[in-house]
Amino acid sequence: MKKLPFLFTLHAIVQPMPTIQTIDEVLEALDSIIKQAEDNNDTAGYFAALYRKVTARVKQGIANNEFEDGPRIEQLDVIFASRYIDAYHAWKQNQPVTASWKKAFDITPDYWPIVLQHLLMGMNAHINLDLGIAAAQVSGNNNINALQNDFNKINTILSSLVAEVQNELADIWPRLKWILQKTKNVDDFMVDFSMQLSREGAWKFAVSIAGKPTAELNTLIAARDIQVAEKSKIVTHDGFVVSLILGIIRLGERGSIKQKIQTLK
Repeated sequence: MKKLPFLFTLHAIVQPMPTIQTIDEVLEALDSIIKQAEDNNDTAGYFAALYRKVTARVKQGIANNEFEDGPRIEQLDVIFASRYIDAYHAWKQNQPVTASWKKAFDITPDYWPIVLQHLLMGMNAHINLDLGIAAAQVSGNNNINALQNDFNKINTILSSLVAEVQNELADIWPRLKWILQKTKNVDDFMVDFSMQLSREGAWKFAVSIAGKPTAELNTLIAARDIQVAEKSKIVTHDGFVVSLILGIIRLGERGSIKQKIQTLK
């Protein structure tokens, strides 16, 4: 695994942990986070549960030869997932994380965010910031364009999650679909945000930082992090009407945090 410059390691873990090398080790690390979240009724487990499903799907795709370069995709997956896993453990130890992940983690103790908001906040940090960094790193000094087809396949899996999650969470909020369909403001903000999680944006960022000298790379990542953190305001929408509707949805959620995590799994 290539040594990362400073901003690649901004999620540095204080306590030593084994270096993740394989997609199976990623799944094990996610299982540990999920178990901890279930035990502690921690809403941080929502994103971990969803992300585990994504990782399992990528593993299946590699096994089925869906990608042009399976070993490279596994390495990309490991680098990509490690950024989230490292950020999670750093945050739990009150250590610095990127502004994007801080926005996502900071809402986890709050009562009012609905499950889908927690998921979208995690997707914002992970796709809009981490995915481009991981793609640039796995490409190294090679032509990053050689990765584009497989990158698009990965991002298609990620980008499809919003609609899929809305369907799966019907067990938690039976009227969620009806509310999203009938309430244009809420539906628009969900759709608008999912569109921002597009392959074009993540890919352009990856291309823009690929092969850059460390000093320039750090500057570009820092600037991107600020932009992505600002995008999170779309999810934590503070408008009165949308906030009121989301509050009604939240009051209608079924089950404990642990039960919701299990539904996502």
